[in-house]
Amino acid sequence: MNEKKLVLKLIEKNFHIATAESCTGGMLAATIINVPMASKVINESVVTYANEAKIKYCSVNPKTIEELGVVSEEVAGQMARGIAWSANAEVGVGISGIAGPSGGTDKKPVGMVCFGIFVDGKLSTYTKYFKGSRTAVRKKSTNFAINKLIELLG
Repeated sequence: MNEKKLVLKLIEKNFHIATAESCTGGMLAATIINVPMASKVINESVVTYANEAKIKYCSVNPKTIEELGVVSEEVAGQMARGIAWSANAEVGVGISGIAGPSGGTDKKPVGMVCFGIFVDGKLSTYTKYFKGSRTAVRKKSTNFAINKLIELLG
């Protein structure tokens, strides 16, 4: 139950978290909320499936979407920073990817997921490639984000 470890780390640091999720559809926030003490740390969560939602709720630059596509570290990073800022949270997470089973290309295959993690003013971005069903990709993405957050929070 790493989500409990994450919540305890956030409480210890007196940090709050906000998430902007595309391909995970709120699974990260829901997993965090499974922890009884989550109300002490989670500020907001939005499912930004549409490009317009990424722009509206996370201040993603439309030009970045146009030039690099929504599944990019740059967009995920802007999502993370934007949701943290708008939610007045020290921690923001942006996730954008292709969960499948369709929608992939040679350059951006099914299972490609980009993450932006903004912690106390520092942005880190990652790209991972997960195998499996749509649900498996979403779960693996959620687990990656939780484990990376724990690592970055020290």
